[in-house]
Amino acid sequence: MHDLERARMLLTEGSYASVLCRADVCYTSRGKGISPMLDWIGAGVELKGFCAADIIVGKAAAMLFVHAGVGAVYGRVMSTAGKDYLTTHGVVCSYDILTERIVNRTGDGVCPMEQTVSQLEDPQAAYAALRRKRDEMRRKQ
Repeated sequence: MHDLERARMLLTEGSYASVLCRADVCYTSRGKGISPMLDWIGAGVELKGFCAADIIVGKAAAMLFVHAGVGAVYGRVMSTAGKDYLTTHGVVCSYDILTERIVNRTGDGVCPMEQTVSQLEDPQAAYAALRRKRDEMRRKQ
């Protein structure tokens, strides 16, 4: 079974939010939003060449996948900005639903992580900006 197929299967069957697979190694998380990717990257987990499956892939997640060197991405829901970013950076992507934008958790506006990266193109700068934004949001809780 191909790594992307396995990641997609684990996403569904394991009720995970994010799955990355390469050869015999799989990382899974039930964490919300982009937190799993921020945590894996922050911990120095080597993800180059992995295939990813995620519930929601917007531009923020796409930029983290590119930053980490992920080779293929499946999203149950993917934004056009996420798809375009992945495609531009040579990352194979697929999805079930393509949407214009990723909304926030209350459903009344754009996702704050998407707003954070809307004007960014550099994946390393996006990683730093997204970590800052997540830390800021956690402090407000």
